[in-house]
Amino acid sequence: FKEKKNYNPKSLNSLNKQTQDILISDGSVVYAEGLWDHVTMDDQELGFKAGDVIEVVDATNKEWWWGRIMDSEGWFPASFVRLRVNQDEPMDEYLAHLEEAQAGEEDRASLGLLLGPGLPCKEQMRTNVINEIMSTERDYIKHLKDICEGYIKQCRKRTDMFTEEQLRTIFGNIEEIYRFQRKFLKGLEQKFNKEQPHLSEIGCCFLEHQTDFQIYSEYCNNHPNACIQLSKLMKVNKYVFFFEACRLLQKMIDISLDGFLLTPVQKICKYPLQLAELLKYTNPQHRDYKDVEAALNAMKNVARLINERKRRLENIDKIAQWQSSIEDFEGEDVLSRSSELIFSGELTKLSLPQAKSQQRMFFLFDHQMVYCKKDLLRRDMLYYKGRIDMDHMEVIDLEDGKEKDFNISVKNALKLRSLTGDEVHLLCAKKPEQKERWLRAFTDERRQVQQDRETGFTLTEVQKKQAMLNACKSHPAGKPKGMHQSIYRRVTWGSISCPRILCRLEMGAARD
Repeated sequence: FKEKKNYNPKSLNSLNKQTQDILISDGSVVYAEGLWDHVTMDDQELGFKAGDVIEVVDATNKEWWWGRIMDSEGWFPASFVRLRVNQDEPMDEYLAHLEEAQAGEEDRASLGLLLGPGLPCKEQMRTNVINEIMSTERDYIKHLKDICEGYIKQCRKRTDMFTEEQLRTIFGNIEEIYRFQRKFLKGLEQKFNKEQPHLSEIGCCFLEHQTDFQIYSEYCNNHPNACIQLSKLMKVNKYVFFFEACRLLQKMIDISLDGFLLTPVQKICKYPLQLAELLKYTNPQHRDYKDVEAALNAMKNVARLINERKRRLENIDKIAQWQSSIEDFEGEDVLSRSSELIFSGELTKLSLPQAKSQQRMFFLFDHQMVYCKKDLLRRDMLYYKGRIDMDHMEVIDLEDGKEKDFNISVKNALKLRSLTGDEVHLLCAKKPEQKERWLRAFTDERRQVQQDRETGFTLTEVQKKQAMLNACKSHPAGKPKGMHQSIYRRVTWGSISCPRILCRLEMGAARD
């Protein structure tokens, strides 16, 4: 995006030879046709719908072209259009229809005559989308093959330069993705109707492999680590030269390795967009309609799952930092069992056998709940006091009145009781709505645990250790008390905010 902003549209004369052959060689006007809707709020970009015809003014930049529709000009992504086969086709009729459609006098479907002879508008657009899906899949397979054979294969030969751990960090599970995508493309080719592409029935291919696409989650989550590792290596000349030699030997286009490795992340995000376009131009009576509709929902769910896992992994650093800010923390790390903060807030706690009333800050994670005491003078300084294993607890909603286990009158209360009955905690909120919010949070916690079991979400030991290591760097241990400045900041997990102390000035407050 920055490149296009800094790029100045002039003419098409600076294009390379291959593009000149396709585009302008004699000063004539060149037209492209929108494959996808391009919706934008940027005044420097040109918005259009699939099927619109754009006059290409400048295509010097590979990714972004400068174009014109009527009186509007701006940048648009080159991948969203295709050059019209017949550049000599007159535009007067199209422009007249476009003006009428924009004025509300004509439906956009009446522009079907522009989309090719012999096929109605919708069928021709479905042909375009099917061809685009098949073309991009074949290109993607070649791309993955180039990475696996051009880079990984060569790197494994140089054990003096790369360890297996380094290669796993840089390339993630891209070889697994390559094997899967070859199988997926084979299925697409079998369902592809070469003679009449609009009759192709490819929706079932996505449905058949919807769970297989989840392997992208691991790749997307690892990608930031790959960028960090590559950045370190590229500071050393021998790695710069080595990677460039790999690219040249494989005859790959002039893009850096980190650019090639971004492609799988972009690819998994593009599937829902392609399927949405395919559904848009598939008649409800088409044999593929229901499968495409189901495939779109399935791929949206895959993308949602990947985004959710990425968000969860980003949260583990915040959990580790939160733990490092808690005074007197003891026992296993929160991350050893948990990866999500569900809810937090202040409650009055009574536990048997003492039944002593205590004000505590509670932090409900998946599988466990940690409670802390606020410092008497520094209210956003927390001291660890204990934790409750939620996997072995039942939550009981109590009515206002006498509570038999504690033999006291309660209001806005709920009870946590272990399944074996040997551990009981009474928790009281200040207001009824706070109690209701906590009850919902406990339900959410159990739902999250169940969902993680079903989707197989877990943290690796490496991820846990790295998060704690990062947190330790943020909170250096061993500094003398009272020797560093107090700085306060709030950490936000989703819609939940909790106090975090980056550095603390000890004031000798009394503790329980």
